[in-house]
Amino acid sequence: MTFRITVSLGVAALLSCGLIAADNLPEPEASTAIASLPPAEFAPMTSSERLRNYLVGLADGESIVRAAAAAGINQAKGNPKEWGGGAEGFGERVGDAYAQHAIHRTLQYGISAALHEDNRYFVSGQTGFLKRTKYAIKSTLLARHDNGDQYFSFSRFGSAAGAAFISRAWQPRSTTSAGDGAVTFGITMASDVGFNVFREFWPDLKRRFRKE
Repeated sequence: MTFRITVSLGVAALLSCGLIAADNLPEPEASTAIASLPPAEFAPMTSSERLRNYLVGLADGESIVRAAAAAGINQAKGNPKEWGGGAEGFGERVGDAYAQHAIHRTLQYGISAALHEDNRYFVSGQTGFLKRTKYAIKSTLLARHDNGDQYFSFSRFGSAAGAAFISRAWQPRSTTSAGDGAVTFGITMASDVGFNVFREFWPDLKRRFRKE
């Protein structure tokens, strides 16, 4: 519990200071958007764009949805059992989910910067449900490099695994096994796939909503 509170406070402090500095940074093309069209010619992120992408991603709408959804599912399942139910149990689970998200984002930021990986999502511009869904799944597994080519995303997988197993440090006894960490890793990756599928089809849904 103490470790999780320390992580959350540290991230909050970093976010507050970073966002002040980020106000003067150039706006990235696709880092904060739900979905963006594929660039005609890929341009790698600058250091300032990567930093802003990281800072905004610590407390954007997606992070809130992820934390609330994970907390709600675990609350319904009564997992972990030591946290009980009610508002207090839900608050524990939200804090746990957000702390994992913060660690995940921080690790991904550091690893991707070191390896020059770009995990931003660009919509395919293709047609066909299966083809676009396949593209969204593939984009979760791969990252662009400075030359625009896509390779296995070590930063996405490594940060998801790191957050899943680091979080065992504050988890109750019933959820501290390696198997529990593996399950959390799998859920994180599955949710990344789900959000990328949503990003792929969101422009179509948005146009449909505007017509109605």
